[in-house]
Amino acid sequence: MDICAVVMAAGEGKRMHSKHSKVVQRAAGKPLVCWVADALREAGAQEQVYIVGFRQEEVRAALGEDVAFVLQEQQLGTGHAVMQAAPFLEGRNGCTIVLPGDAPMISAQTLQAAMAMFEQDMFGAVVITAQAPNPKGYGRLVRDSEGHVVRIVEDCDATEEEKLIREINSSIYCFRTPLLLSALGRIDAKNAQKEYYLTDTIEILINDGHKVGAYVADFNETRGVNDRVELQEVGKLLNERVCRKHMLQGVQIIDTHTTWIDTMVQIGCDTIIRPGTVLKGSTIIGEDCIIGSQTRLEDVVVGDATTILCSVASQCVIGKNCQIGPYSHIRPEAVLGDNITIGAFVEIKNSTLGDYTRARHLTYIGDSQVGKNVNFGCGTITCNYDGLDKTACIIGDNVFVGGNSNLISPVTLHDNSYVAAGSTITEDVPELSLAIARNRQIVKENWVVSKNRMRASKLIPPDRRREGV
Repeated sequence: MDICAVVMAAGEGKRMHSKHSKVVQRAAGKPLVCWVADALREAGAQEQVYIVGFRQEEVRAALGEDVAFVLQEQQLGTGHAVMQAAPFLEGRNGCTIVLPGDAPMISAQTLQAAMAMFEQDMFGAVVITAQAPNPKGYGRLVRDSEGHVVRIVEDCDATEEEKLIREINSSIYCFRTPLLLSALGRIDAKNAQKEYYLTDTIEILINDGHKVGAYVADFNETRGVNDRVELQEVGKLLNERVCRKHMLQGVQIIDTHTTWIDTMVQIGCDTIIRPGTVLKGSTIIGEDCIIGSQTRLEDVVVGDATTILCSVASQCVIGKNCQIGPYSHIRPEAVLGDNITIGAFVEIKNSTLGDYTRARHLTYIGDSQVGKNVNFGCGTITCNYDGLDKTACIIGDNVFVGGNSNLISPVTLHDNSYVAAGSTITEDVPELSLAIARNRQIVKENWVVSKNRMRASKLIPPDRRREGV
């Protein structure tokens, strides 16, 4: 069966109170309209046309060049939107799926089930419906005494009796394409909103003698997004769906309520995700890792058996069997080898670290090439910026850098060299050498008494906090 899709993505979404298109707002790390596009592709609708209007450039950028676009210059209702796709639909004889671009919860499985009903019973159209806990604001599906679909009535046009109906229209349909085109040519704007309703095509098809079916889906799958509250609610549901997928594939997530994972993230089996973790972008995590608590990774590749605690990393690579954190910051273009230890308050940027290198605390490594089995003592800093240019430190294998040392780049520490604690290194250190660069210690005896600097009599109490602050 020929399957294509028409997606309505032209509206401004005023209730979002945003300068951006509603359908490019993100839920669980992906624009709303991209959730729709992916579900359609998985369901078999490879050919898709998007009706765009408000901030169309954002919608085009989000979806890319694999789909078609039609501009709706005036937003005159859902029926008018689908009319714009008529040239795309002409000559087709299969199924056209029509749905809004702000329905990210719809699954490929539900779309396929509705199409199976559509094809099996030769319906003119199938409407995806749901039983809503509170149907206010939704169009209602009106059935006759035998349960057959009669029409869809919008909430603002419904009678008091019709408003009691809980079966709602999801605004997702499967149409027989030639029948959809025929019905679109006969709808009008004689309603409370003075708009062309796509729902009127259902009554037209029924009056023409065609059967219209209703596939009842889970209500959550029919949820749209009209404001920030609904965006948060849908994002939470999508995130739970993503977490569930990972758990069924062997990932242990301790608390799905405080763990946020973008849909593109990949995680290996037997990895543990602790509470408060955020995994974004195209992050890839290996097997047997421990991530979190309170860790944020974005576009990071993590090797097997690595532990990352209470840390932030972005656009970097972390090797196997590494220990990262707590409170480490691994910045873009950092590449860490295997069996590396990066500890508390260590920052690494645009640097390569070889296997078994260690920086356990209070260290900054920037724009540097670091070899294997290097030890950075506490408080070591690579001074890589002179106010105009970034320059590099090159540190060989098996180098030991003592605590509180400054490496003034560009400088090279050759293999198997040592830097004494408290040194400021401005020149290259040869292999097998010890560099000491610090002032000679001076001791002034009895200086404390002569300067009246005794501290014992000057006890300072802790700051008093004001209540309510």
